[in-house]
Amino acid sequence: MLAINDLSLRVAGRLLIEHASLTLPAGTKAGLVGRNGTGKTSLFRAITGELSPETGSISVPKGTRIGQVAQEAPGTDELLIDIVLRADTERDRLMREAEKATDPHRIAEIQTRLADINAHSAEARAAAILAGLGFDERAQRRPASSFSGGWRMRVALASVLFAEPDLLLLDEPTNYLDLEGTMWLESYLARYPHTVLLISHDRDLLNRAVSAIVHLQHRKLTFWRGGYDQFARQYAEKMELQEKLRAKQEARRKHMEAFVERFRYKASKARQAQSRLKAIARMQPIPATVNEHVIPFRFPDPAKPVASPIVAIEGGAVGYEPGKPVLKNLNLRIDNDDRIALLGANGNGKSTFAKLIAGRLKLEAGTMTLAPGLSVSIFAQHQLDDLRPDENAYQHLRRLMPDAPEAKVRARVAQFGLSTEKMETPAKDLSGGEKARLLMGLSAFQAPHLFILDEPTNHLDIDSREALVEALNTYEGAVILISHDRHLIEACADRLWLVDEGTVRPYDGDLEDYRAQTTGGASRTREKREAEKVSKADRRREAAKRRASLEPLAREIKATEGLIERTRKRIAAIEAEMADPRIYERDPARVAVLAKQRVELSQLVEQQEEKWLQLSAEYEEAIAE
Repeated sequence: MLAINDLSLRVAGRLLIEHASLTLPAGTKAGLVGRNGTGKTSLFRAITGELSPETGSISVPKGTRIGQVAQEAPGTDELLIDIVLRADTERDRLMREAEKATDPHRIAEIQTRLADINAHSAEARAAAILAGLGFDERAQRRPASSFSGGWRMRVALASVLFAEPDLLLLDEPTNYLDLEGTMWLESYLARYPHTVLLISHDRDLLNRAVSAIVHLQHRKLTFWRGGYDQFARQYAEKMELQEKLRAKQEARRKHMEAFVERFRYKASKARQAQSRLKAIARMQPIPATVNEHVIPFRFPDPAKPVASPIVAIEGGAVGYEPGKPVLKNLNLRIDNDDRIALLGANGNGKSTFAKLIAGRLKLEAGTMTLAPGLSVSIFAQHQLDDLRPDENAYQHLRRLMPDAPEAKVRARVAQFGLSTEKMETPAKDLSGGEKARLLMGLSAFQAPHLFILDEPTNHLDIDSREALVEALNTYEGAVILISHDRHLIEACADRLWLVDEGTVRPYDGDLEDYRAQTTGGASRTREKREAEKVSKADRRREAAKRRASLEPLAREIKATEGLIERTRKRIAAIEAEMADPRIYERDPARVAVLAKQRVELSQLVEQQEEKWLQLSAEYEEAIAE
């Protein structure tokens, strides 16, 4: 299907791909991965003919239809369903011709071809795709101009999916989707009948939707079978083996060089010395493995913790217009060590709830009690537009540290994960990931007790997402996450809250339960679940009364569990830092500090585990009564 032979690509004088080759058989679904800036999008442009290669060629079979999401989102007054239907150009052309044709033979040909391409089921297929991407039946009949840019990009994605090209190119398609849309797209791509090449940093999408990984690294393309986790394991094993072989080769080379140096001028050994010199010359050097270092995220911990609950809402209602609440019946509590992920489709009110907690919206009804001295910060992708385009990172932070020495300001910018060079780069010239790092650092500058992150992983590559996971897990404040990245949610969140049907409530299941519920893959039908709800109503009411009486004890158990888990993660982070041999040469004093911290944290874990066992026993005894 797709054959890349000896390809070299250069953009703006920079060589991105050098003499790379790749073959994708028809029907392959592959994820294209690599660090940001390595040339993944440029490769797509070369495949579509928008960018000419410096050397080599890219070929597909004659007549192959290549499709990708349009860069410009549709913004006309045309209805969404009509925009998607028009994406099938052959159907659109035949339908127009059928309206004007008068020749019986031509009419018969048109109708036969329309039947062959399932044209008469097209509207149902288009509606199903739009529904999967979050547009209900009423929205599908609205003009595109009535939607925001992000929703219009979903329409552009729906259009290319409906057209079903032979080679589908998708570049970060989940950036415009919520968790529900991402799950639907994952299922859709898994059963897509043609070839797919997908650029994504979503681990779950790359594990479930593709069966191969194309790795762009060091200007080369490497094909790996399996999903992302399988690729990561195989790649690590390969690098480990390569490093062992390189070390063995280097030892052999040194041994032969020592022999030559010792005996090259001794007549009886001269021939052997010359033989070893030739062997050294014939050696193909095995390159050393280069670990591409990812600069970590660092969020300052709150200087002074506040007592739980840090936020308590009773009977709350919030909205943008008086008398028209977006969310109501809010009865929620947030503790100082909570890690909460908000689930729910876009438009249900997740961002509204985040604005309420951040103090940007006021309650219309009910009460919201905040802990004294509580500091709340929020990071949202749309705030990237608020960065001053002509100011660099140093200048942005200088506004928050007007009296600090320059060295201190620069050191703080470095904690954002921006290099010295990037500190001087105007915000408008930073990459999406670098802008996200800058804004995230600015948002967390005041060391908030509660940090709200709304889609923080857009524009971050896989390794940077892992660095974010580590930073959030070591951060000592509370966190609220809104994200379509399931790996981030599963790695960081302890609690799930569902934003749906005009309210926010705890969700008892896990992400797999939510996936089944959202994508229709649940083993039980909705009707059966509703029947079971009715039959269990009495028991649930009784259980609810019992849980209410035990709620303080349950909260203390939950808090203890959270403290144990975070302490273990901090121990793991300390052990990882101590495992780096360079620290013993660079900063021996730091090693002693880390060792002391590890002992103290281990003792804390033991104390909290004993407390947890005692509390759990009390809880189980009370439940059994």
